[in-house]
Amino acid sequence: MKEMLEELEMNSASELFRAIPESAFLREPAVPEGMSEAELMRHIEDIAKKNMHAGKAPSFLGAGIYNHFVPAAVEEIVSRSEFYTSYTSYQPEISQGMLQTLFEYQSFMVELTGMDVVNASMYDWASALGEAALMSARATKRSRFLIPENTLPDRRMVLETYCRGPGIEIDTYSYDRETGEMDLNTLKEKADDAVAGIYVETPNLFGVIDSKIGEVKKIADEKSLLVVGANPLLLSVMKSPAEMGADIVIGEGQITGSHMNFGGPLLGIFGTKKKYIRTMPGRLIGATVDSSGRRAFTMTLQTREQHIRRSRATSNICSNEALSAVTSAVYIAVMGGSGLRRLAAENMVKAEKLAAMLDGLTEIESPIFSSPHFNEFVIDLPMDASEVNRLLLEKGVIGGLPLNFLGEEMKNRMAIATTEMHEDADYDALIRALKEVL
Repeated sequence: MKEMLEELEMNSASELFRAIPESAFLREPAVPEGMSEAELMRHIEDIAKKNMHAGKAPSFLGAGIYNHFVPAAVEEIVSRSEFYTSYTSYQPEISQGMLQTLFEYQSFMVELTGMDVVNASMYDWASALGEAALMSARATKRSRFLIPENTLPDRRMVLETYCRGPGIEIDTYSYDRETGEMDLNTLKEKADDAVAGIYVETPNLFGVIDSKIGEVKKIADEKSLLVVGANPLLLSVMKSPAEMGADIVIGEGQITGSHMNFGGPLLGIFGTKKKYIRTMPGRLIGATVDSSGRRAFTMTLQTREQHIRRSRATSNICSNEALSAVTSAVYIAVMGGSGLRRLAAENMVKAEKLAAMLDGLTEIESPIFSSPHFNEFVIDLPMDASEVNRLLLEKGVIGGLPLNFLGEEMKNRMAIATTEMHEDADYDALIRALKEVL
């Protein structure tokens, strides 16, 4: 400390920190008296009881994270120490068991997305979107990226953070106020020869299944990449993004076996065509044979700054969610293709049923968009949606996502999500609470 102060030509530690306002210093930390282990456990449990969560109250909040049932077999398999201890398996020499499981995850996601390759995982949907923008710029040598104006704010903020350094310009295109799908006219206006990539979602923020994605490649400049954000459960029953012309597919894998966990950990899905593989972020597991001719698995590609020159790296330390990818692989294997399709169909039917029930209330229009929905839809309320949510919470019901961040016209609108976890009693509780609130 003395040597450091001398080097800085200072006499004391207080002089070192003089730039910090006096009011910011914590003089006497309010640390309570110590507790025994038993007392501490009771104290923590009392705090936890204050949480209003989906296991305690009916929750109709979706917006990217959804409450799906996780079979006991998934948790049993994933909780094995061989997987848990490899949670942040950054080292290239990870075990054959982990490599094979990640290979199976990639294979399942390739089947769902229709892409040539899917990497071993990203952190979440938002970081996958940021990486997709960077990859689009690398592949096309361009610097504009188009996104829907109804992109979730957290995804947009992460995207802006990723793009700020490289100087990638983010621009938005609008949505059709009648159908909730993308507005191709505004997309045509924005899709010039400086655009590196065009991002679309299905289902989008409104839960709408966008039927116009196949038109984007006809509108876009031939060099622009089409980035499709998709729900992997919906992909089990609809045309794959690859068939719609996607160059990159991203998504959130939390719904395939992971609990909501108050928002984390999550699982970013990232896939692309084989010709773009060298510009893809993250790691890729491949199948090969060992020196004895036996099937083996290896880290085929990991263009990270720890292993190659930083100027050529297409990934960084924030590019791996191995345990969540293992969970996804186990979940999909347990459910099987037919199980995923049945679950997707059940979610669509339940959303249609709940939308009709809400539309039966004279004060509510439900849904406000005419296109087909998946497990989420938007309703119009006679008052501020955020205030409705606050009042619903007092009634023991967790409402949907207020859409006021999209502007004044959406102030009274809310996105409602439902899954197979909801029963008729949950719907009745929502209807009853809304009648009292409104």
